[in-house]
Amino acid sequence: MQPQFIAAIDQGTTSTRCIIFDHTGAIVSLDQKEHSQSFPRPGWVEHDPEEIWERTQSVVRAALDRARLVAGQLSAVGITNQRETAVVWNRHTGRAYAPAIVWQDTRTDRICAELARDGGIDRFRERCGLPLATYFSGPKVAWLLEQVPGLRADAERGDALFGTIDTYLIWRLTGAHLTDVTNASRTMLMNLATLDWDATILAVLGIPRAMLPQIRSSSEIYGEARGVLGGVPVASALGDQHAALVGQACYAPGEAKNTYGTGCFMLLNTGHEIVPSRSGLLTTVAYQFGTKPAVYALEGSIAIAGALVQWLRDNLGMITSSAEIEALAQLVDDNGGVYFVPAFSGLFAPYWRSDARGVIVGLTRYVNRSHIARAALEATAWQTREVFDAMERDSGVKLAALRVDGGMVANALLMQLQSDVLGVPVTRPHITETTALGAAYAAGLAVGVWRDLDELRQQWVADRSWQPTLAADVRETRYRAWKKAVTRTFDWVEEASS
Repeated sequence: MQPQFIAAIDQGTTSTRCIIFDHTGAIVSLDQKEHSQSFPRPGWVEHDPEEIWERTQSVVRAALDRARLVAGQLSAVGITNQRETAVVWNRHTGRAYAPAIVWQDTRTDRICAELARDGGIDRFRERCGLPLATYFSGPKVAWLLEQVPGLRADAERGDALFGTIDTYLIWRLTGAHLTDVTNASRTMLMNLATLDWDATILAVLGIPRAMLPQIRSSSEIYGEARGVLGGVPVASALGDQHAALVGQACYAPGEAKNTYGTGCFMLLNTGHEIVPSRSGLLTTVAYQFGTKPAVYALEGSIAIAGALVQWLRDNLGMITSSAEIEALAQLVDDNGGVYFVPAFSGLFAPYWRSDARGVIVGLTRYVNRSHIARAALEATAWQTREVFDAMERDSGVKLAALRVDGGMVANALLMQLQSDVLGVPVTRPHITETTALGAAYAAGLAVGVWRDLDELRQQWVADRSWQPTLAADVRETRYRAWKKAVTRTFDWVEEASS
């Protein structure tokens, strides 16, 4: 039998990658390119969709070249993507009406505040599983329809198409206008029970249904690719965090993973049950494979994790590369009393406070660069602890361990800090590119490269585990200090901007 290869396009917040996997889930080749981050106003974050498409084609070509393969040797290609980022483009020209509005962008705070006046922040939660927040795509689309001349008329005619990045890439590759259930569940526009666009929410936000993509499962053949991947079946789409859950083989209810990237995202598989959250988490679709029933999850979303390390590098010049922060933080035994709450885009789970902004508290003349570096790493660990606690409350499941992945898991100090503040073992898999791996798994299932989830579960192998070493009383004392620091971020933004 000929070797079977699957390509995964992983379109993230800061870069685009193509990874080619073989039948065992091993990486055959990889290429990655960053794209521009635009911050035209305070709180605004934008991407250029055309640049993302160009980068996508470039990394696919390079990955194929490095593997010494041609497109025809691929069994399928899967797509995983930054989720809530919204793009609107013209059906006929392919040109975007405006830059993509990134998930971190907070310009829709006025729209969210106005919507919350009638029914509160949880106005739509029963339908879509999400609170009203600038994070999600629906308000971003409403803002574009309000601000871009001529867009509403084009949208009502069906000439203007909306999509998250998966939809945009699938359209560029195949000409089909569609998305999968995981990405649709992050727009605030999909009904979790029906897995279709919710007419009531669309009416309230004033979003024409004609501009929305068809919702499909996460694992099926959407069409054949053109261009650089000519003839290859495009066979999966998953939001990045859902893809990581699949790549971590968390297929049973009660299994959880945490991904450490630009932000930090913990997902807990809840099976076929839609579990509402009373603790500030999100209810979302975990995945749906073909005609099988959808699997749901609880999610805790943290806006700033790796982005804080980037900020120390790019804005303060405290380090010259992200990898340096571990050595710098190891020069001290503790944080020197400093807590760093990176509410740069407000606070996501479990608070959902768009009025919050970042703070560093506990500063004395004793504090140096190393203390601040350690406090920055601890910020990710403590934010994860808050989500971890909320997840146990909502699910009634006592989490005995945590599987971790993403770029930051190479930082052994952070992983030890994470185990210490959770009080449970933290395990990194042998293949840490679990987001791309999950997209490859879903595409491979669709075309028969893998038989079922049991086969995929057998491919998961642990690389390293960290055990908690911090005394419980010390952990809880520091946790109280962290929560006190969080309260100092509240109410900083007094008025929602337009």
